[in-house]
Amino acid sequence: MLAVVGVLFVAVAFGAGRLLRPVVPTPEKLLTYECGVDPVGEGWAHTQVRYYVYAFLYVIFAVDSIFLFPWATVFAAPGYGAATLVEMFVFLGFLAVGLLYAYKKGVLAWT
Repeated sequence: MLAVVGVLFVAVAFGAGRLLRPVVPTPEKLLTYECGVDPVGEGWAHTQVRYYVYAFLYVIFAVDSIFLFPWATVFAAPGYGAATLVEMFVFLGFLAVGLLYAYKKGVLAWT
């Protein structure tokens, strides 16, 4: 039921936006926007892949921190200490292997 309400909420919001917005297409509005500067050249630009790798590594470690905070609260609860400690070291081990792999591939070398 919650998923249906969520999907309906998004559908109604997009539908209302589509119905209420003014639609006046002009050639100027259809141009690619570049921070207020007139567009120069093609619409496609080459981006270096290494920036995506840095972003991907950031997401991995952000997810890691999201898992560490609840773990810290459960770890303090009675009866969960040893099991959660082992589980978290396994999780951190997987992250360490991924970080070591990225380091060995030279991904973390800023050139």
